Amino acid sequence: MIPLSILDLSVVTTGTKPAAALRNSIDLARHADALGYVRYWLAEHHNLASVASPAPDLMIGQIAAVTKNIRVGSGGVMLPNHAPLMVAERFKMLEALFPGRIDLGLGRAPGTDGATAYALRSRLDRREGDDFLERLHELILWETRDFPPNHPYNKVVAMPDDSPLPPIWLLGSSDYSSELAAQVGMGFAFAHHFASYDAIEALTNYRAHFKPSAWRATPHGILAVAAIAAETDAEAERLASSMDLNRLRRDRGQYLPLPSVEEALAYPYTDSERAALVRNRSRLFVGSPATVLQKLQPMISASEADELMIITAVYDHEARKKSYTLLADAFGLGKKAAA
Repeated sequence: MIPLSILDLSVVTTGTKPAAALRNSIDLARHADALGYVRYWLAEHHNLASVASPAPDLMIGQIAAVTKNIRVGSGGVMLPNHAPLMVAERFKMLEALFPGRIDLGLGRAPGTDGATAYALRSRLDRREGDDFLERLHELILWETRDFPPNHPYNKVVAMPDDSPLPPIWLLGSSDYSSELAAQVGMGFAFAHHFASYDAIEALTNYRAHFKPSAWRATPHGILAVAAIAAETDAEAERLASSMDLNRLRRDRGQYLPLPSVEEALAYPYTDSERAALVRNRSRLFVGSPATVLQKLQPMISASEADELMIITAVYDHEARKKSYTLLADAFGLGKKAAA
């Protein structure tokens, strides 16, 4: 069976304030560590009432400190928001404190709206257009120290200088990031849970064009999906109603806290809204463990994914933990740990 990982947004609900959502993330990470999940990534979003954590590096340190085996990383650091030197320093620190357990996932988007993106970048040099490739190159140079002769950065050292950058992963929802990850020889994670681009094409293209590098000798593609599992299909559908309504609101630009099941079930959907829910369900896998496994397996096989990363956003924290437990059992994580 394919290894399982978790992507966590520290989801805020109408009954869970942001501070409690952050503590829930720490609790869920401990739970995932005990279940045998291989990776726990934290996202970066800003100015969103539905997401409690804008700083994955801070959460990584907290979670790595209370877990033992699971790798902890960013899913991801939105590189347009940060000076590459600062990213290098922070992740070298994390690697120094938790050697061999940290991942640095990088994204191209700001993870927020235009005004907030401007606020985040107001102390940096403001350039028009997409400068992700330039920032990625600079980040790598802080590790390799291959700045040109007489470059002023030759006198600047990213501390701690006795710890390397952790493995770098490029995140994406289109063909651009898959091609770039293949060209530079890094790991690649595809965001099926919100992408309109085909996951199978992105991951197979990445694998077909991968070039070995100092970062990785072989390709490693992660398929990130949204999934909700419960003991029965009916109970899973009930839990998923919160995510259905939340997705509908997000499509309208309403980034509100996740609604309760009761609120979602009582919502008076129009025919066009119900049609939108059906379309959005192509990005969400819902059901009993056997049902979810059956729905996911064709995509896992066709994409040749090396790892499945699951994001589960449900209103009740214990139900979310139960969903991850059921999926761990369905994918045989307990059997792997015993072996």
